[in-house]
Amino acid sequence: MNTRTAKKIPAVLAIGMMMLTGAVTAGANDSWRFHDIVEADFVIAHLSIPMTDNVMIIDARPYKPMYIKGHIPGAVSIPDTDFDKKTDLLPADKNALLIFYCGGLECKLSHKSAQKAEALGYKNVKVFAKGFPEWMAQPGAYPSVSAEYVAAQIAENKTLLVDARPQKPKYDKGHIPSAISIPDTRFDELSGKLPRLLETPIIFYCGGLDCRLSHKSAAKALVMGYKDVSVFAKGYPEWKKQFGAAADTVAVKAGEMEGSIDLERFKTILNDHPESIMLVDTRDADEFAKGHFNTAVNIPVGNLEDKISELPADKPVVFVCSTGARSGEAYYMVQDVRPELKDVYYVEAQISFKQDGTYTIKAPK
Repeated sequence: MNTRTAKKIPAVLAIGMMMLTGAVTAGANDSWRFHDIVEADFVIAHLSIPMTDNVMIIDARPYKPMYIKGHIPGAVSIPDTDFDKKTDLLPADKNALLIFYCGGLECKLSHKSAQKAEALGYKNVKVFAKGFPEWMAQPGAYPSVSAEYVAAQIAENKTLLVDARPQKPKYDKGHIPSAISIPDTRFDELSGKLPRLLETPIIFYCGGLDCRLSHKSAAKALVMGYKDVSVFAKGYPEWKKQFGAAADTVAVKAGEMEGSIDLERFKTILNDHPESIMLVDTRDADEFAKGHFNTAVNIPVGNLEDKISELPADKPVVFVCSTGARSGEAYYMVQDVRPELKDVYYVEAQISFKQDGTYTIKAPK
């Protein structure tokens, strides 16, 4: 064997191995692949609950059966086949980060949608090419599911449904049929209510896309060893929207929940006399940092019990969060720990905060 032939053998073997592993495919046309590919760590770095205004994760797979059965938490469903009909779901800011994904390396849908988004003028478009299978392979990952899937699981009696909101006032007011109450702040205390079999499917939910309680509980269940954990991220508001509130267990008297402050009165106080109340934001510190009422102090509900003795008695105390879940729990915590403190309220509303101090307040759905 001459030297030139010997030198060719390693190269030929290398090419052969690449073809066997799929790295090179004869006659393959990769022009359909998008030019800016990201990995799972990039997606994780830009995922937050709730999602920020300048980031959107987009599931390009069909809504049924793919998206409803499981998707990356926070992802919006814009199937590639319906892309032109659903461009109104895309952010108005053309500089927003868009991350498209679908069913894995051989799935073209996310690449096609990314190209369409660029054609519309979006300047920061990525494709998570390994897609949903790679997401589920990440340590501690879990899927988000849709209301239709939850309804199907209830009908088949296959899944334990867990309401991670406070029992008072949320769960007692109304919950999804068959759901048990394990408030996230009492998870360790009540985790014995979870099934013994770690393979049992469990779906956690709370108060909607702005609520983190279900995500926190899901993470704790995974640490305990449960293997089939998911989150119904749109939660009870979406369930009521699609299926009604047939599971409401306690009627709301006079249009107001026990302990809640009149919403219009609260808005007036914010505008005219914010210093007249102690406003306590019960969300997590990172949520508070992204936007809050200017006069609010941050005491996450998980840290509140030890600080209740420090609450003032000479002015009203008003608890707030983004959905009324954590603030309502704070109200009832004060009733248990310091019942003599009478001038205490919480805000029952959907509140969105901006970094510049602006906000929107909407009556609960």
